[in-house]
Amino acid sequence: MKNLGQMMKQAQQMQSKMQEMQAKLADVEVSGQSGAGMVSVTVNGKGEMKSVKLSKEIVNPDDVEMLEDLIVAAFNDAKKKVEDHVAEETSKLMGGLKLPPGIKLPF
Repeated sequence: MKNLGQMMKQAQQMQSKMQEMQAKLADVEVSGQSGAGMVSVTVNGKGEMKSVKLSKEIVNPDDVEMLEDLIVAAFNDAKKKVEDHVAEETSKLMGGLKLPPGIKLPF
């Protein structure tokens, strides 16, 4: 049973580190782009959109749909970068611990 106690202690330490990482994610900002950089969306590490920047050349009142699509594409680019960052940080935190497929952290 000594191993079980040690495992529980490690699990508590891991949980504490995960909480710290989640708190730090709010401070991480990542930008995604589309339209050759004419549309830029910045999101934080929690996936919340913080800002949208549009080049004046991309704003065409006669083609709002294209602009909407570019904003969505820029957001998706930024979100993917955040997910990659979170996965990388989680991997570092887990110290190479292999999880079964389909298990996502943080829970």
